[in-house]
Amino acid sequence: MSRMVEINFDGIIGPSHNFAGLSLGNIASSTNAGATAYPREAALQGIAKMRHNLELGLAQGYFMPLDRPNSGWLEALGTDVAAAEPHLRAAAFSASSMWAANAATVSPAPDAPDDKCHLTVANLQTMPHRSHEWPGTLAQLQLAFADHEHFAVHAPVPSPFGDEGAANHMRLCSGHDAPGLEIFVYGKSGGPFPARQHIEASKAVARKHGLHEQRVIFAQQAEMAIAAGAFHNDVVAVANERVLFTHEQAFEQPDALYEAIRAKLPEAEIIIVPADRVSLADAITSYLFNAQLVSLPDGGGMALILPSEAHENEAVWTYLTDLVAGNGPIRRLCPVDVRQSMANGGGPACLRLRVVADPATVDPRFMATPEKLDMIARVVSEYWPEAISPDQLQDPPLADLVRQARSRLLDVCRLAELED
Repeated sequence: MSRMVEINFDGIIGPSHNFAGLSLGNIASSTNAGATAYPREAALQGIAKMRHNLELGLAQGYFMPLDRPNSGWLEALGTDVAAAEPHLRAAAFSASSMWAANAATVSPAPDAPDDKCHLTVANLQTMPHRSHEWPGTLAQLQLAFADHEHFAVHAPVPSPFGDEGAANHMRLCSGHDAPGLEIFVYGKSGGPFPARQHIEASKAVARKHGLHEQRVIFAQQAEMAIAAGAFHNDVVAVANERVLFTHEQAFEQPDALYEAIRAKLPEAEIIIVPADRVSLADAITSYLFNAQLVSLPDGGGMALILPSEAHENEAVWTYLTDLVAGNGPIRRLCPVDVRQSMANGGGPACLRLRVVADPATVDPRFMATPEKLDMIARVVSEYWPEAISPDQLQDPPLADLVRQARSRLLDVCRLAELED
């Protein structure tokens, strides 16, 4: 019997994690450019978050880090790790695939006419350091979701239409296993920063997945939100089952969006955080909305798995404690320490891709258990570099160390075919 649940697939933070400041419009990434990063600590923090989710009774999976530095990409640019200009070398070393929310857009089987879960790998073409991720990500998606009876994995939307995956996509539904309303959020302008999600990419994904137009909404992200540093919609809004939790200034035409949601899904509950309680700046720096909004098992209500920075922001935490003290659907706050990820511009929600499916239909090598996480943590503790500063990226031994670390992880996870 099929058991349809939401599985969170977290990106394991790779051994090349560093702060090169490559992400224009990402305030944290720019602020910490040039600082020393701690890959081992970063990966162990991510593993601890996955372990925390398992303890909550949630289904948990993971994706492997990609091959870095990406020598093939540099070769296509007519250079190599030793000779590349610093910005290209840094892009080749980037560990940004750890943010699995950008891996793909996912439409669960209840939404699709063929009763399959559809996944379209994101092209991430707006940022050079992310634009070369999709082949490695696609290889993992094709392995993890190889059961063609239950999954359809699609190639990326072609250039020039930028697609950033699930970070700009939300799903509302009465329950994970029920047909849902899929909301694709696109950008037009963000002042000095690029709008990364193009509406044509969102429309293309909806067509690829065969979604009925009555079950889809296309909504524009607020230009002021992008300009303030909300480079993805999941920095200012998050949805789970019937609940949309959003900042007042997240969308360009919020009232029209909320009216459309209620017309298509009357049971939807929209929680709007007013700007006079939590400013847009506080929302972005604390990553309040880049929380995992999850349904706890056995009728436990919903929980927000938040970065510890949200707990440390007085305005944010005051609002949240008032929220859970009420009679609303969000009943629990769970701060987690993902500071190394946060320092590069991604919180708990950035680190995971949500896939509604029966776990039994997923390649078990990608499904987490406490024992597997212990095994991965041992590899990280032994092989991941303790620290990397951006000027170390030109050091040839670092490239060898990073590749050796990833290779060891693939071996213990029995995923050696990803070496190719």
